[in-house]
Amino acid sequence: MRRITLAAALLLPGVVVDAFVSPNSNNILRSSATTTTNMVPGVAEVLDFATTTTAAATSMPLAMPDAETSNTFLLSFADQGQNLAGIFFQSSLLPYLAYLYFISFRGNRVPALSNFGLQFLLLFVVMTIPSGIIAKSTYGVTLANCDWLHGGAELLLTVANVLLVLGFKEAYSGNSANQNVDGAKDNAETPNQTFNVARTLALGTFAAFVGACVIGPGLLEAHTPFLAGIGDLGGSYVDLPFVTHSDPENALSIPTWIIHYSSVIEFIIAMKLVWDYSEATGNEKWKGLTWGMLPLHASGICACTYHIFYNSMQLLVTMQAGFTALGNLTCAIAAYRIAVSNGWTFQEVNPFKPSDTSPRGLVVDQTAALPLVLPETTESNVATFGKLAAVSVVLSYATKYGELGIDTFFTPNEPLALAMVLGIPALTSAYYFNQGGELNMPKLPGSSEDGEGLSMADVKKYGISGTVAYVLTELAFWAVAFPVASTALYQTTGHWPDVINDPTDRTTVLGFIFAGANVARLLVPLRLGAALALAPWVDENLLSKLNKNEA
Repeated sequence: MRRITLAAALLLPGVVVDAFVSPNSNNILRSSATTTTNMVPGVAEVLDFATTTTAAATSMPLAMPDAETSNTFLLSFADQGQNLAGIFFQSSLLPYLAYLYFISFRGNRVPALSNFGLQFLLLFVVMTIPSGIIAKSTYGVTLANCDWLHGGAELLLTVANVLLVLGFKEAYSGNSANQNVDGAKDNAETPNQTFNVARTLALGTFAAFVGACVIGPGLLEAHTPFLAGIGDLGGSYVDLPFVTHSDPENALSIPTWIIHYSSVIEFIIAMKLVWDYSEATGNEKWKGLTWGMLPLHASGICACTYHIFYNSMQLLVTMQAGFTALGNLTCAIAAYRIAVSNGWTFQEVNPFKPSDTSPRGLVVDQTAALPLVLPETTESNVATFGKLAAVSVVLSYATKYGELGIDTFFTPNEPLALAMVLGIPALTSAYYFNQGGELNMPKLPGSSEDGEGLSMADVKKYGISGTVAYVLTELAFWAVAFPVASTALYQTTGHWPDVINDPTDRTTVLGFIFAGANVARLLVPLRLGAALALAPWVDENLLSKLNKNEA
């Protein structure tokens, strides 16, 4: 499983949000999804079950279901499978597993603590399922609207991301051995102590949340704030000069907001550490993983935006699911490229592997044993996590109480939400684009060296391979555009579009697609970069084979 390594946390950069199913269904399965990223996001889903009857609150968090309830659960799963968000989440599973497999290849030299962080992320994913069930069966609300469960589940994601970041920082500081997923270690004492302490604290946090899920439903209310709401300024109405609204019942508490913002920021830090790992290892392919994490970063922003609008815009859930599926795929591709560059071959999946002392195995082991090129100076862990905590606290107070004075956030506002979801990742993308590196790799004959960036001319220099790759990336956009536009109409009108017989539906869907196409124009560098990255694969796996067949 992906916890095999580096992939997971990158994979789930997000926060817990709610996915929905057909509002016309009597058996609703709500899925709280988590992303960022992260690289990696990315992304874990939470299942909240709604039944056709109202269940009374009970001190038992998970009573044994009777036949009718069990049937309801089965129907809920079936309903979720036909929901676009559910389809996206399901389709993201195999890329997620592939990402975990490739990133854990021993030749990649992923820090042991980061590997454990990615493995720990699986516990977060697992615990969101019973948390969602408890929220629905005990309180009759979704996980996103049950603050103490919501914050507790999100804390596990934050712990996973902290481990991911801490592992890379330890590697950069020279205090950590390059330990592979099989547990190989050097004789350094400090790394072992750091690893053991971090693992103990992480597993202790997990155990504490499991205990809270067992005893909490009998002691706490649905909207009991996480960690007793430490830091909250008071009741539903805050007496500040700019405040014009009362705090909604489902608003996140300050501790839960801090956990959410911390998760997103940690994922951004992880993206930068992965980018810099290309210099530490001398392998530019690591920069490709940072690019692959961008959709998972967007998934995390979707989750925060969903909560900023008080969980009122279900379209954001579908978008988050789509970004998660896309991010898992791009991270899997990036991890594959890293593994191949470090000696991975298909012989690795052979259950009857040759001797560990085979020439190929020795080469891989030598690669895994290479020392990292450490930077001259690194920021201390105390400074990094101190800044992280300070920024998370400031953003949490600004969000929770600042929006009480702004009418916009109390009603759904799709244009503003889309600007937030696409704008922040676009800024992140622009930063790495200006840094250069893997997006411009490999170097093309005659490519400009003046830093002007990519153009269609660069794609054309790959000839037929470049053209085919560009066509495939454009087709990928249009393949996603119609389902997303159809879902947007469904959320607005309550029915799926009939583009053949209903001219109004046809016009509306085309309008959504046109708007998305204009937004996509802002991401031209990424689209060209994706085409360039795909061109060598197209040449090797498609065109060359066609030429051989013709010959």
